[in-house]
Amino acid sequence: MPKTKVDTKLDGAGSAESPAPGVDDATAAEQADQYRGDIVTTAATVAVVGVGAAVFEAALLPGIVLGVAAMWLPQYFPKMGETLNPLLRSTVRGVYKVGHNTREMLAEAQEQFHDIAAEVHAESDVEPPASKGAAAA
Repeated sequence: MPKTKVDTKLDGAGSAESPAPGVDDATAAEQADQYRGDIVTTAATVAVVGVGAAVFEAALLPGIVLGVAAMWLPQYFPKMGETLNPLLRSTVRGVYKVGHNTREMLAEAQEQFHDIAAEVHAESDVEPPASKGAAAA
C-alpha cells in the first residue's frame, strides 16, 4: 500500500485540526491513523537501533541521538534551519580556516625537518672516516 501524505495537522495538544477541503471525515481519520502508525513505526525502529547500539557499543548512542534529533528537528521546527544556517556557515568557515592553517604549519615544519636532515646527510658525506685512518697507521 503506497504511503500518502496526511492532510491533517496535529496541534500542540495532539488533536487533529479540521481536514483539508474536499476530504471526508472517514478519509481524514484513516490518514491520521496512518500518520500515527508511521510515527509509532519510526519510534520503534529508532528504539530497536538504540538497543542494538547499546548492546554492541554504548559509545554509539550519543551519535545516534544526534542523528535522530537532526532528522526530526527540521520537521517540527522548520524555522530553526533558517535560524541556525548562519551559525553553521560560520562554524564551517572557522573549521576550514583552522584546517588550512594547520596544514600550512605542518608543511613548514616538514620542510624544516627535511632541511635539517639534508644538512646532517651532507655533513656525514664530507667528513672523512676517522676510524679507518687511525686503524691503518
